[in-house]
Amino acid sequence: MVRPYGKAIPTGRATDGTGPARSRERFLEGEPVEACVRTPISNSWQRCRALGLSPDHSGPPYRADFDDDARIVRAAVPVLDRLQSWFAGSKMNISVADANGTVLLRRFGEASLARSLPAFQRVPGFVFAEQYAGTNGIGLALAERQLIQVYGAEHFAERSQGNACRALPVRDPISGRIEGVLCLGYPRSAEDPALATVICRAARAIERRLLGQSSERERALLRAYLDTGAEAATGPHHSVGVGELAFGLHPRDQEILMEKAAELISCAQRAAVRVPLSDGRRVTLVSRPMTSATGVEGFVTEAILSGPSPHEPLIVPQSATVPQSAEEGLHLPVEPAASIVPAAPLSGAVPRAVAPGLVPGRADVPGTSEASAGGPGGAAGGHPGSPPPARGLVMVGEPHVGRYALAARRRLELLSDASTRIGTTLDVRRTAEELAETAVPRLADFVTIDLPEAVPRGEEAADPFTDLYRTVVHGIRDDCPFHPVGKRVDYGPTTPQLRCLTSGQAVLEPDLKTAAGWLAHDPEHTEELLTHVHSLIAVPLVARGVVLGVAAFYRGQDPAPFGDDDRSLAQELATRAALSIDNARRYTRERTMVLALQRSLLPHGLPDQDAVEVAHRYLPAESEVGGDWYDVIPLSGTRVGLLVGDVVGHGMLSAATMGRLRTAARSFAELDYPPDEVLTHLDNLVGRLDREDPDAGETGIIGATCLYAVYDPTTQQCVMARAGHPPPALVRPDGTVSFPDLPAGPPLGLGGLPFEAAEVHLPEGSELVLYTDGLFEDRDRDVDVVLDQLRDALAHPERSPEETCEAVLDTVAPAHARDDIALLVARTHALDPHRIAAWDLPADPSLVSEVRGSALRQLADWGVEEASFAAELVLSELVTNAIRHGSGPIHVRLLRDRTLICEVSDTSNTAPHLRRAATTDEGGRGLFLVAQLAQSWGTRYLPQGKVIWAECGLDGL
Repeated sequence: MVRPYGKAIPTGRATDGTGPARSRERFLEGEPVEACVRTPISNSWQRCRALGLSPDHSGPPYRADFDDDARIVRAAVPVLDRLQSWFAGSKMNISVADANGTVLLRRFGEASLARSLPAFQRVPGFVFAEQYAGTNGIGLALAERQLIQVYGAEHFAERSQGNACRALPVRDPISGRIEGVLCLGYPRSAEDPALATVICRAARAIERRLLGQSSERERALLRAYLDTGAEAATGPHHSVGVGELAFGLHPRDQEILMEKAAELISCAQRAAVRVPLSDGRRVTLVSRPMTSATGVEGFVTEAILSGPSPHEPLIVPQSATVPQSAEEGLHLPVEPAASIVPAAPLSGAVPRAVAPGLVPGRADVPGTSEASAGGPGGAAGGHPGSPPPARGLVMVGEPHVGRYALAARRRLELLSDASTRIGTTLDVRRTAEELAETAVPRLADFVTIDLPEAVPRGEEAADPFTDLYRTVVHGIRDDCPFHPVGKRVDYGPTTPQLRCLTSGQAVLEPDLKTAAGWLAHDPEHTEELLTHVHSLIAVPLVARGVVLGVAAFYRGQDPAPFGDDDRSLAQELATRAALSIDNARRYTRERTMVLALQRSLLPHGLPDQDAVEVAHRYLPAESEVGGDWYDVIPLSGTRVGLLVGDVVGHGMLSAATMGRLRTAARSFAELDYPPDEVLTHLDNLVGRLDREDPDAGETGIIGATCLYAVYDPTTQQCVMARAGHPPPALVRPDGTVSFPDLPAGPPLGLGGLPFEAAEVHLPEGSELVLYTDGLFEDRDRDVDVVLDQLRDALAHPERSPEETCEAVLDTVAPAHARDDIALLVARTHALDPHRIAAWDLPADPSLVSEVRGSALRQLADWGVEEASFAAELVLSELVTNAIRHGSGPIHVRLLRDRTLICEVSDTSNTAPHLRRAATTDEGGRGLFLVAQLAQSWGTRYLPQGKVIWAECGLDGL
């Protein structure tokens, strides 16, 4: 039992071998066990089986040539000694392995334990990598690259069933690379949660000691530099300390100098660069190699406060990349033999390289001269007798440390760039492409992104782990044999892609040639891919708890494998991209819902009527949708109403408001109100909607524009009124296009202002074109230019309305519509005068019989005698009512269209009302008979009087 850090706790079936053992047996028999086994263990079992390992295979291989003086050993020995003291008297097995899984150190809490254990558990040199030893603490920690726990039957090998362990990777604090693994092994009965804290603290202590080793190497380099500086103190230069040199510099200048110094050290060659300061002075940074007394090799960067003249060239090795910052005004003259070496710019700098030569700046550097070094009479001093330049140490270190610093800055730059490049649109596929374009080539050479089929549609995938389709393939070349875009991708349970989706964390495979799960998934395809790529990071795309897909980052051209820093960077990029993809998905879903609502509230077909030939189009905006509508409304007397409107704003509220306004407008129109009165009623309705909305406040949030036109084919007159809406276009039969000057009227919702109607004559064959302002909204075009384009598109009377709609959308509508477009084209027809019969008569009851006789003869001439019975009764009742209850002369009209229309008008404004007469009433049954005989009937008011009308079928009753 482990006592020093806490009392052991019973763990029941989880550690006594019963539960895990049963699951392990089921797994070995081929049954699925993912639901009852932890994901890392299940993944490891799958990999072990893919590698062909057997639970009863022999022990791990032994390496006699392991390095017992490695950095990790020197850093870990004192820590393991303290752990051994801490666990004294317990059956704790403490070990440290290298990054390949080879055990380098062993310690035991109880001395007798070392004699009772088999050799592979007590002797250093055995390799516990997963591909040799199966599921175990060291191998799984290297595979998962994080703190892990393995106990009891979770071990794949039979020999380890009685043990439990915790293992944690130990990383180099500078590079982030895994240097080794710290592992605590113990009997499974001694499990204690406090072990997680103990192993984490011990690993951090080892890492601090690794950092201390790096500091000691830098201190050795610093001592070598100071010794060299003491020898050169008698030279022409004035040597100062680092703090003294930087005392008079602006903090921004100090930051620039440190950045340039790190770049020079990372070049690992002699180099020099002139850096202008904010006060006008120039500092020359010179880097040169340095070797300590103990053999540590590194580079030192010095600053010379008064550098060479701008006319004197600085000599830099050809392979050294020297950044040039535009805002600093740095200019390095190049000698004739110089050549420009392409390189990736750092921090927006322009790289520049100069031909090989000698480095000025020190008397102890071979080949330097007093003049070039800035001695008396040299360029640095300016003139003979000028004070010598001050110099001092800026930075000392090993080249790889400088490269790590540069790599860290590049990662920050990449993240900064990602914040502006990823998510520029609300398109799911484009956002995924932006992630790939941002990562290539600065992080990866190839990127593939797989999304469920439902995600680009704005939905959540029912099964995001299996319903994956290749969405993006992007890389430095196009010849890499990845699955093509659009292909369904099925990942096996051991593949990194499915493992990352299951765990929710990025999965790193530094060497794909040894990645058992990836290789076993599709051997033929992976073998082909291995000729192009060698390292992989698989990252889940998860946002707000929704699994959106998986991104895979591959490296092929860069020989360096991915590391943990790369994995963290890929995870951060994918997390940011996932939020943008989810935003795009949610937007797509909302847009789809709004568009579906919008289309459901628009007319689904054209009514049967002969007054106009109609074509219509609705074009949603690329971004927000909702608010535009159109309608074609058959009216009494063969007339037709044409309606176009636009609700202010977009989204669900605008679409719903549009539906309410269209329904109300149709109702008002079917009551035969004239256009100006229809707009007045709509204006009142919009104002009421504003007042009823609790979020509207005092300003109101609803507004709309509308244009309503009523065309009468019997007179070829069109009455129009508009409420803040663009005027219609009128195309005459000869192709002349005009825009009638209608009274503008206020937008709907302002209230209290009148609307005016205008009447226009439309010859047969004319086209009336109604549209919404989305047709004109374009930042790059002037309204007058758009009107000219519309005029040109409409000046073709030979086109049908359908062809006219297509021409307008193709030539006039903006390429990327910022607002919805509703378009309605109506070509007018005139009712044949031979289909119209009319009589005028005074208000004399004796003339009713004459009207009936004339109507019957007219119906016989039209060949519709079947309608005579109904028409005779309807006309008799309507004329009698007009004589009894109306006033003035009476006008009777018969119209033969799709139905037989009977109209009786007088100068009275009194309207008849349908009622049910009692059995004792002598009258009141006339309109009831009309309603029974006619298909529809109603009242239409005129400026002077009214019209009572009824429609009867041409086939009689």
